[in-house]
Amino acid sequence: MTTPSQQFGRSAEELAEEWLRKKGYRILERNLRVGRGELDLIAQHHDTLVFIEVKGRRTNQFGGAPYAIDARKKRQIIKLASSYLAQHGLSNQFCRFDVILIAGTTQGSPKLTHLEQAFEVSSSDWQW
Repeated sequence: MTTPSQQFGRSAEELAEEWLRKKGYRILERNLRVGRGELDLIAQHHDTLVFIEVKGRRTNQFGGAPYAIDARKKRQIIKLASSYLAQHGLSNQFCRFDVILIAGTTQGSPKLTHLEQAFEVSSSDWQW
């Protein structure tokens, strides 16, 4: 059985995917399991491979969606992206890390914020 929290998360990802498509992104993967983790969305935008973390919050309690991406989560996303690139022979592919924040309730229109290149990755962060 799906919990209300899981339903909200799924709705947030669907909204993010639809918004990205309208902006010209080509969605390559959604909810891709890599080892023990999951990448929310992987998209192509022009010549850039984009790894997108989607965070939805019903309220801004505890800082809302922006505070859901901490240092541990960034490391996990980088590790999963490294695995994806290695598995697909894309170690020379230019890529970036975006975050889409969805704030709102199930009533009314949620607010979507797209943070392009939400965090930087140094060469020492990659785990080949």
